[in-house]
Amino acid sequence: MEKGQDPSPLDRASPVPLWAQLQDDLCKRLETGEFADTFPAEMALVAQYGVSRNTVREAMRRLRTQGVVVAARGKRPRLAAETEIEQPLGALYSLFASVEASGLEQRSVVRALDVRTDGKAAEHLGCSQTTSLFHLERLRLAGGEPLALDRVWMPIEVGAKLLDVDFSHTGFYDELLSRAGVALTGGREQIRAVVPGDDDRSVLQLGPDVAALAIDRLGCARGEPVEWRHTLVRGDRFSVLAEFSARDGYQLAPDV
Repeated sequence: MEKGQDPSPLDRASPVPLWAQLQDDLCKRLETGEFADTFPAEMALVAQYGVSRNTVREAMRRLRTQGVVVAARGKRPRLAAETEIEQPLGALYSLFASVEASGLEQRSVVRALDVRTDGKAAEHLGCSQTTSLFHLERLRLAGGEPLALDRVWMPIEVGAKLLDVDFSHTGFYDELLSRAGVALTGGREQIRAVVPGDDDRSVLQLGPDVAALAIDRLGCARGEPVEWRHTLVRGDRFSVLAEFSARDGYQLAPDV
C-alpha cells in the first residue's frame, strides 16, 4: 500500500456510486498532500479500496476531467501541475530558448528538411501557390518528452542557406541570423485550442484527455513576411502569459 493515511472505507449500501465515493476520498487525501511525490497506480487503488478496476477507472476519468491528475496510455497517473514552460504573449520568442530557460534539455527530431510547394503556406507568405518554399518539420522534445510538432515554411531565397543545418539542437532564429543575415522584427501570432488528428496526436504522445494548442505565426523582417510557422504544442506542458495593468491594459506587440 502507498504510504500515507489509510483510505476511507466505501459504503456499498449508500445511494452514492462507488466511483463517486472513491473520487471524493482521493480528493480528501490529495488535500492533505499525501500524493505530493507519487500518485497510486490503478491496481494499487483496486487493492486499497477493494473495488473493481472499472470503478477505479471511472473515478480516475472524473479526476482527469477536472484537471486534478494527468495520465497517458501506458504511463502511471501523476498530479496535474503547473506547466513546465511558460511564454509571455506579445514577445518575439524562440521555443528553443524558452525550453532551455526552463532548465529542461531541448532536443529535436527532424522529420523533414527540404524544398516543396504548399499553397496555404505560400498564401500566408504572399507568394504564388506554385512557389518553391523552404520547409522544416521537427518534433520538439523537452526533457526527453514530446513537447511540440513544429512546421516552418520560408521563401526559398531566404531559407536556402539553412538546408544543411543540423536542427537537432540549435535555435532556428540563431541559424537564420548567422547564415542568412535575417532577423525577425515582428509579426502576427494566433493561438487556439485544437483537437489534433490521430497522426499528430500519436507523434506528440497525447493522451485522450490532454489538450493541444495550435500556434500560427507569420514572422516579418522589415515589414516583409519571411516565415510561416504552424506549431502544435502539448497543453499540459506549455502556457502563455499576458501582463496587464489598469492604465495600459494588455501589453501585446502591435501587428506588423
